[in-house]
This record gives sequence, structure tokens and C-alpha cells, in this order.
Amino acid sequence: MLESRLIATDESNAMTKQAISSADAPKALGPYSQAIRAGNTVYLSGQLGLDPVTGILVESIEAQTHQVFLNLRAVAAAAGGSLDDMVKLSILMQDLGDFAKVNEIMSSYFKQPYPARATYQVAALPRGALIEIEGILVLPGVG
Repeated sequence: MLESRLIATDESNAMTKQAISSADAPKALGPYSQAIRAGNTVYLSGQLGLDPVTGILVESIEAQTHQVFLNLRAVAAAAGGSLDDMVKLSILMQDLGDFAKVNEIMSSYFKQPYPARATYQVAALPRGALIEIEGILVLPGVG
């Protein structure tokens, strides 16, 4: 689903801000969009390992990490892109001891050149999740 709104500081600098959503990813848990497209750049909100059908958090760091990438893939597809278009990821983890597991799983969803990335250990995530990932993608041939 796409919802657009014109954003501008003045008429010569007008840009459309478009909300992106996918039924194949969990609904937003608050007042935010699954993603926002501005020009050819798409900003994907953080995804948790929530099953989009049940809304229930899957178990284990491995299962949550796979589900997060599937959710990001669904939102990227709704925007007209794919994980291959991802240029930046931010990963929030409850335990950096799971860093190697997350890297191994991530490498199954991306190919070189890999997106730029930052990884942080955090005290807590919504719904008791073990991992949350947000991303930025640039749509090819647009703009």
C-alpha cells in the first residue's frame, strides 16, 4: 500500500514523501510507517522477528534474525526494491554474544558489496525481541 504526501521547504524544493506498507510484514507497533520513500531513497523502520500472520515473536536469535530479514524483504518489495538495493543497516541486539550467528544469517540474505552497517547492544527491545534491524535502500533507475 502506498500513501503519498508532498513535503517541501519551498516550491522549488518539493519532494513527495510516500508511506510504504506490506501485508507480508508485521503492522507497525505505533504511530510510524513500515517505510518512507523520499525520491529514490527508502527508509525502512526497524523490524522485529514478528510473524506477520500471527503477530507473535518467533523464538531464538536465529529464528528472529531470519524473520527480521524476511520482514525487511517484504517491505523493500512493497517499495519496488529488494534487499540487494539496501545500502545501510542498523542492527540492535540484546546480546552481542550473538554477533557471529547474526553475521552468518545475514550473509545468506546479502551478496557483495554488502550494505554499510552499524551494530549496537541495547538493554531492551519492544516485545522482548532479541534483535531489531532498520535499513535504507536506494531504488535503481529512479530519480
